[in-house]
This record gives sequence, structure tokens and C-alpha cells, in this order.
Amino acid sequence: MANKESDDNRGPVNEQVIANMYASMRSEMNQFYSKITELEMEVSEHSLVIGAIQPLDPSRRCYRMVGGVLVERTIKEVLPAVQRNKEGLEEVIARLNEALEKKKKEIAEFELKYKIRIRRGEDDAKDDGNKKEGSAQGVLVGPANEQA
Repeated sequence: MANKESDDNRGPVNEQVIANMYASMRSEMNQFYSKITELEMEVSEHSLVIGAIQPLDPSRRCYRMVGGVLVERTIKEVLPAVQRNKEGLEEVIARLNEALEKKKKEIAEFELKYKIRIRRGEDDAKDDGNKKEGSAQGVLVGPANEQA
């Protein structure tokens, strides 16, 4: 009988361990998404800067933030550095996307191995529908060119 009791105690612990591992994996995946989004925004900012300074006179002075210090340089000096930074960010994004795909496959295999399914009850779906409607209250969106 002592064996059965210890087996019963291990069952929920194992399920809890599996649930914790699954939550951890999902959390890692969300961190990948978050970091990729952050870096894509930086690439976008770099593109805007490149687009703004590229047509200008290369000998023109410009200012750049380097390690928290604002330094004066010429466009000729700054433009290649900004382009290199943008390319480096794009490489990092590509690597993060590869890691994200590996994590997605790992999660899918984990879900198959442990037969994990996300359940949503009818009551939950109805509640979520109400929350979505409520979250949009107070927001007015009109045409951009309309004047009052």
C-alpha cells in the first residue's frame, strides 16, 4: 500500500513538472518574439536614419550617440557605421528566427510526447469576447485627413 501512495504522489508532481517545463518553453518562445520585435524596430530606425542622411552632402556635420556620449562626425564617417550596425542587427534577427523555429519544433514535439492540448471552455470564450469588446471602448478612429 505504501507503494501505491507514493505512486499517487508522484503522478501530480510529474504532471506539475511537465506543466512547468511547458510553461518555461512557452516563456522562452515569447522572449524570442519580444527580442525579434525589438530588434526589428531598431532596424527600422536605422533605415530611417540612412534614408535621411544618404542624400545629404558627405562633408556635412552630424551627431551620433556612441555609448551614451553625443559625438560630432561627418556624414561620410557615420553612414557606413550605421549601415554596418543595421546589417549586424539583421544577422542577429535571422539567428533569432532560426532559434525561434527550433523552439517551436521543440514545443510541438513536447506537446505530442505528453499529449498537451490547450482547452478553452465555452464560458471562457464568451468572457474573452466581452473583454475584447470592452478593451476597445473609448477609442475613436477616423480618417487621417478629416479635419474638425
